[in-house]
Amino acid sequence: MKLGASLTALFSGAARKADTRSRVADRIARGSVPGRELDPLLIWSAIGLLLLGLVMVYSASIAIAEGSRFTGYQPYYFVTRHALFLTIGIGCGLLAFKLPMAHWQQMAPWLFVGGVVLLVAVLIPGLGREVNGAQRWLSVGLINLQPSELMKIFAVLYAADYTVRKLDAMSSFRRGFLPMTVVIIMVGGLLLREPDFGAFVVITTIAFGVLFLGGVNGRVFVLLAVVAVIGFIILILSSPYRLERVLGFMDPWKDAFRTGYQLSHALIAFGRGEWFGVGLGGSVEKLFYLPEAHTDFLLAVIAEELGFVGVMVVVLMFAVLVQRAFVIGREAIKLERYFVGLVAQGIGLWIGVQSFINMGVNMGLLPTKGLTLPLMSFGGSGIVANCVALAILLRCDWEVRQLKRGSSV
Repeated sequence: MKLGASLTALFSGAARKADTRSRVADRIARGSVPGRELDPLLIWSAIGLLLLGLVMVYSASIAIAEGSRFTGYQPYYFVTRHALFLTIGIGCGLLAFKLPMAHWQQMAPWLFVGGVVLLVAVLIPGLGREVNGAQRWLSVGLINLQPSELMKIFAVLYAADYTVRKLDAMSSFRRGFLPMTVVIIMVGGLLLREPDFGAFVVITTIAFGVLFLGGVNGRVFVLLAVVAVIGFIILILSSPYRLERVLGFMDPWKDAFRTGYQLSHALIAFGRGEWFGVGLGGSVEKLFYLPEAHTDFLLAVIAEELGFVGVMVVVLMFAVLVQRAFVIGREAIKLERYFVGLVAQGIGLWIGVQSFINMGVNMGLLPTKGLTLPLMSFGGSGIVANCVALAILLRCDWEVRQLKRGSSV
């Protein structure tokens, strides 16, 4: 009798826990559970990068803004716009955070299709706007929209949704791997027409990285890696512009006034910074020597003004952010919230890969690409997309914490 009573109590307790967890999950899906916990390391690393980026964009852009007819000789031209985009991004992020992950999963295919339509629209004469030989922008009122930045978010959501839907077919090349490959080749073709080789690399990495995390066949993934390397080599050799960049990267001092101009001045900035930098605002390279100092080469200005210590602080904050994203993803997968987990890890992969490439370019470890430093560099679409991605990542963390709280009741 005592044993029977104990078993009855045990099963009743388990049933109550399962019922509570189910109710919490339902309430999360409806967005009605009050959230009081978020990952403090994730929040503070993101805030640190955004605020330091705002300060450094001002420092890196003040000279060019004050000396350019395009800006009306206004020293605050770029920083005021960066602050405006940051405000818009935070506003969009707050709205994105309110949306349950179940709704993001439902919208993922449609958002991806919308992103493809925007990439096509960019290439239509009269709609797409060309800057410095690249047609990557759409004029929307007073702002220029860069669809490839939005496509990075859509790629994360779509790849995660696709992987969850095809979870049982991930070991099959034909049913699991091939359809996504065809889609990414189509998107890659549109990006290369702009051309935006950097975005193509990042989006391809996101899509196939999420597939790998979702359990795609290991041999297929190795084969893909080999094919991707061969494909990138062919793309470089088939384009004189890309080949020139690679050759310039291998020896920037050989032609320091032409093909190696950007990299040579970035390296000079790193050299001048030494351990603690020349002081905030004291950069010489930003005075019309280093092109794109407030966008692609912002890290070089950070290195010159804040030194090795400043660069290491930036690297550490990015490392913490990426590490927390993967931890959130792992915890979600443990709770069988596979879409949430893959989205969190996909965002971590995106920020990690793009920041690594940008830092590698600034330090002369990788050929020059048109990729900004996430969360920090000047750029409207990029900052808004980064803020929305962070909000979705925080939503993933919030839902995981609520599920944990519900399962321990």
